[in-house]
Amino acid sequence: MTLVAFDFDGTLSDSEMTVLLGEEYGVAEKMADITHRAMNDELGYAESLRQRAGLLDGLSEEAAERAWGNVRLREGAADVIQALRDADVTVAIFTGGFEKGVAAALEREGVDVDAIVSNRLPVEDGALTGGVEGSLIEGTKDDALRDYASEHEVDLADTVAVGDGANDLPMLEVAGLAVGFEPKPNVEPTCDVTVSSMEELRDVLEAEGVL
Repeated sequence: MTLVAFDFDGTLSDSEMTVLLGEEYGVAEKMADITHRAMNDELGYAESLRQRAGLLDGLSEEAAERAWGNVRLREGAADVIQALRDADVTVAIFTGGFEKGVAAALEREGVDVDAIVSNRLPVEDGALTGGVEGSLIEGTKDDALRDYASEHEVDLADTVAVGDGANDLPMLEVAGLAVGFEPKPNVEPTCDVTVSSMEELRDVLEAEGVL
């Protein structure tokens, strides 16, 4: 297996980017409620993302940068990413979250990946507009995985997907190996294996011959 696709919020990171942004604007509790409903498949993902972005209308760019600076990789995640890179495994992050937060977290740990497919929060006149842009608003992660695997001439049967929430289900369903990272109850049945730490994930990747 030569391509590993990760979700970010709730998987590679135990931060929730929209909540961090919400804390800067006093709307974190509302953010968390919308996120919880979406991850449990009680609210459509695109609608939930638009609702959360809408709550951020007017947040200053400076405050948003502070939030990006607080995004952290989960303990052990950088080591797993680096091990995959050292083994010449293609590593991609498919997230409904935001590229600036992902990039900041990776840079802090001194690791990088082959691709980040994510969304963006547009800025006008120094503040967030309350809108959201990107391929993973309406688009789904199975399409992202198919496209990226095809681009790199990797068979879907030779891919690994790692995720936790409802919006990860499409890529978990089509990947050769579906790994749930502390998956939500409605996601777990789709997973081939579940883990609760990056150490366990590394063990699984070693057992499957990825590492």
